[in-house]
Amino acid sequence: MPTYFTIQEANAALPAVIHKYKELQKQKAEVQKLEAQLNSQMGISSSLGDYATIKKQLNSGVTKFYGLIEDLENTGVVLKSLEEGLLDFPSKRFDEDVWLCWKEGETEIKFWHEKDVGFMGRKPLSVSDESLV
Repeated sequence: MPTYFTIQEANAALPAVIHKYKELQKQKAEVQKLEAQLNSQMGISSSLGDYATIKKQLNSGVTKFYGLIEDLENTGVVLKSLEEGLLDFPSKRFDEDVWLCWKEGETEIKFWHEKDVGFMGRKPLSVSDESLV
């Protein structure tokens, strides 16, 4: 059963969630760097030991990457796109499941959308909108 966030709860959780998101971005960059190293090792004459060492580092990096995704999503937030910087917080609008939407660079939750509508369908929150949990 998902955790439902009020607007206030989502905004209170946001600093910690942003921190976890940034750690995830750093780890993705590290994995990409290791992949590039591994690919370059295949093209040059290097020792099998060097290749195996980088491969192990890559495996550990990928494992850590997925662990960070799990850590982020254990907060109740759903990672929609790491590349586009999109996170959604499950919420309720009346009896309907909706998403409170955050995009990288925003300092607070200002938008929401229906669960079957993506980023392009997001709507601004109204300060007086008591219909969101």
